[in-house]
Amino acid sequence: MFYIIYFADMAELADAIDLGSIALGCAGSSPVIRMMRNQKEPSFIGKVLFLEVFMAKSKSLKKARISYNSPVILGFTAICFLALVLNFLTRGLTNNLIFSVYHSSLLDPFTYLRLIGHIFGHASWGHFIGNITLILVVGPMLEEKYGSKDIIFVIIATALVTGLVHFMFFPRVQLLGASGVVFAFILLSSFTSFKEGTIPLTFILVAIIYIGGQIYDGLFVKDNVANLTHILGGIVGASLGYIGNKQA
Repeated sequence: MFYIIYFADMAELADAIDLGSIALGCAGSSPVIRMMRNQKEPSFIGKVLFLEVFMAKSKSLKKARISYNSPVILGFTAICFLALVLNFLTRGLTNNLIFSVYHSSLLDPFTYLRLIGHIFGHASWGHFIGNITLILVVGPMLEEKYGSKDIIFVIIATALVTGLVHFMFFPRVQLLGASGVVFAFILLSSFTSFKEGTIPLTFILVAIIYIGGQIYDGLFVKDNVANLTHILGGIVGASLGYIGNKQA
């Protein structure tokens, strides 16, 4: 059900829309026009103008839908969520087997799988939310700019670099989580306005705030945060951002 409102000319119609004299909504699957007050005498021009606007608005309402805008980022999020659920269901077995990296025998095939799989694992819901929230905010913008293949490369490169360094130099510590990817994305995003022969001020500020903060925390704060992983992830993101934008 809808009401047809007549306007004398296009200016009057525009004023009515701007001032909220008419409102376009939706009841179920049917478009609805709500009429306020102060209607004037009908005119043929007003009728045509209004119907054109009404039809355009109705089509736009019907076409509105959820879009799968960032397949790599959404896929990465889904894998991380699945890994978290499996970890809870198996009481930590899947994290120990696949979704974390630590020193183990080179004869064990899972050793090589864990070099990449560790970025999908998270120890808790809070750990998962902290990383995935930033990835969902920054990731889609980067995927739109660089493309899905390049973002996959950034994720895998970050996983391998952080995994190998941890495997070789921290044999008694178990590493898991997407924080390395988060820092890679943060530093990579600072290169979105890169121009040949310049260093973006945003990159300098981000590097000081994030990388400098991680260096400070690593030296003076004792916690379970893998600061080196964050630093390595940032280096990977900055390096690939510089190379990618220079070649573009």
